[in-house]
Amino acid sequence: MTSPLSFSRRSFGAFALASAASACTPPIIDSVPVAERADSFLPGYGPIEDAGYRLPGIPLEYTQGVNRRITGTYLGEAPGNTLDVDPYAKFLYHVRDDGTATRYPVGVGRAGRALRGNTTMRLKRKWPGWTPTRNMLRTEPEVYGPFAAGIPGGLRSPLGSRALYLYRGSRDTHYRIHGTNDLESIGNSGSAGCIRMFNQDIIHLYDQIEVPMRVLIRSPEESMRVDPENFGRGVELPPKIIAPEELLGPEAEALDRPPEFDEA
Repeated sequence: MTSPLSFSRRSFGAFALASAASACTPPIIDSVPVAERADSFLPGYGPIEDAGYRLPGIPLEYTQGVNRRITGTYLGEAPGNTLDVDPYAKFLYHVRDDGTATRYPVGVGRAGRALRGNTTMRLKRKWPGWTPTRNMLRTEPEVYGPFAAGIPGGLRSPLGSRALYLYRGSRDTHYRIHGTNDLESIGNSGSAGCIRMFNQDIIHLYDQIEVPMRVLIRSPEESMRVDPENFGRGVELPPKIIAPEELLGPEAEALDRPPEFDEA
């Protein structure tokens, strides 16, 4: 097994699009990782090694106040063994049968505010690849055309370290809950994308849940009824654009390598 591959936040490929497309396309940010001292991160948000990659820690500035993982008594309306997503308060709850829940902060794109009600998580994947849908290619070929062949799972994938795939019956909603390296987006809204989580949080959640699992997406009315204090928290962020060559060019490919999964 090779040594873990470290990467800057720019080398972790992910991009945002200034469009109303319903795909999950989290943005990339260009910054220098902070020193990896233990006191630079909250517990659970330090650097981690996963699938041969070394993921940078989440600096304290992004985990202030409620923008962090916490476990306690669940006060919402979903039954046990459910993921309860509040796109308006920017939280996701893993609700357990004993009346407790782990609450994670999330970032929400336009697609993340378009779906509501009951869905089912029927697939979950580690380091998933991403391919634009036929509708995306048809409606915005100039934006999505360069990515028609897809982006393989790894550091360049827009879906980050994990993804949960939501269905209604047998129909894929194309709604994803996934990791992102756009730290600023967590707790805020963007113009594109589904539900984004810190990579440390989506990995933590992924290891706690099994397929299939009910997923409730709150309506504005439900959010206001259950959590009026946090309703509408965060700001609307402008899209961050990255050119196709930043993800598909020779330099990007050279910095990436496939994830290394333990053999079952």
